[in-house]
Amino acid sequence: MESLAAAYLAAGFGGAIAVIGGAFGIGKLASAAMEGISRQPEAAGDIRGAMIITAAMIEGATVIALVICFLLAFKA
Repeated sequence: MESLAAAYLAAGFGGAIAVIGGAFGIGKLASAAMEGISRQPEAAGDIRGAMIITAAMIEGATVIALVICFLLAFKA
């Protein structure tokens, strides 16, 4: 297998794993936040704020992983 073909394969697997991991993390986060809000409705604002910040961090890590995968795929 040529090195370029291996780079494309690794980039494809890495991108898929990054997106699946990010989606799983945000899904768990939203589930826990909704459960927390249903248990303590008076803390909904604090929980929502923490959820948005954490979701942004997960999204950022996913985007960085995808950028690395694209760089790996398009290397010369």
